[in-house]
Amino acid sequence: MAFSLDQVHVPEGEAPVWDRDPSERGSGVLALCFGVAVRDHFPDRFLDAHLELFAARHDHGGKLADRAVLRAAVERAGLDPDAVERIADAPETLAAIARDHTEMRDGYDVFGVPTFVEGDEAVFIRFMERGNVEYLHRALDLLQWPALNEFKRTRVAR
Repeated sequence: MAFSLDQVHVPEGEAPVWDRDPSERGSGVLALCFGVAVRDHFPDRFLDAHLELFAARHDHGGKLADRAVLRAAVERAGLDPDAVERIADAPETLAAIARDHTEMRDGYDVFGVPTFVEGDEAVFIRFMERGNVEYLHRALDLLQWPALNEFKRTRVAR
């Protein structure tokens, strides 16, 4: 499910990001459009595209509002960037993001990413080390433990 951090930061009473001019949507909405385009139309390439889009920002320091960065990421994932961009720009893609975001907010009280959802439980988790599958499995095992509501370190050793 798509969730927009740009929308989370919209002040109450202002137009949602999906009802704004593209230049006023924030930095992450375009990347969500590319991701949802791949998810909905090229599902067999979604994991690769997701990893490349994430890496474009977090490993390479690219700007998610830059179409060239997004096009290069989906191309590295083995997709035709023209086809993905066409779908990303379609009104249906933005409508899908609005539906996903609203469902996550209203149905699970999601406020940030990454939030993991299993059954009726939703948990925001921030890992200090990316890509460690063992850490992910340990965290997922805790999702159904209702006695643990919040666990946050006061200091983080880096």
